[in-house]
Amino acid sequence: MGKLLSSLPRTIHASLALAVIVFLGLFYQNDGFSFDRLFWAWLTRFFHVLFAIMWIGLLWYFNFVQIPNMSKIPDEQKPAIGKVIAPAALFYFRWAAALTILSGLILAWLNGYLHDAMTLSISSGVPKHTAIGIGMWLGVIMAFNVWFVIWPNQKRALGIVECEPDVKTKSARTAMLFSRTNTLLSLPMLLSMVAAQNLY
Repeated sequence: MGKLLSSLPRTIHASLALAVIVFLGLFYQNDGFSFDRLFWAWLTRFFHVLFAIMWIGLLWYFNFVQIPNMSKIPDEQKPAIGKVIAPAALFYFRWAAALTILSGLILAWLNGYLHDAMTLSISSGVPKHTAIGIGMWLGVIMAFNVWFVIWPNQKRALGIVECEPDVKTKSARTAMLFSRTNTLLSLPMLLSMVAAQNLY
């Protein structure tokens, strides 16, 4: 067991295998399943939630752990964060954001409410679609911030892209403020997504 858990790839592969076993157990005791639209919608929802957990988890890691504690780290230890941990976290952060949005749009299309959600159900007046639409638009804004504001500024702040010291300082502040903006939007976004499941 120690050999399995000491390797992240082996741990993830084992977790995936367990998920497949649970999936098969759940569906085969319910007269099996077919590869129809409902199956693909279910599978897309699974990946949508998986990517969203990684995205928001990393957003909250940056805002609840890394940013508040950077001032407490001795200067000689800060390069370990800036050169190793932050770039790795930002890689998963930005791709999780993109895949969350992509899988969410596919899920809305598979379930037939993409147009209603993106127009906030103006024509149909379905509260569920309005709620999920608010969540979707907040998610799109947040993903835009990740890719087009936070990531370009973080590249300068972390020294991935060379720039003047004053630009580096300004970029770090801009990245932090937009990361906080996404934290501000994260609870209304999550509330809209969850509330939509209880509306008609």
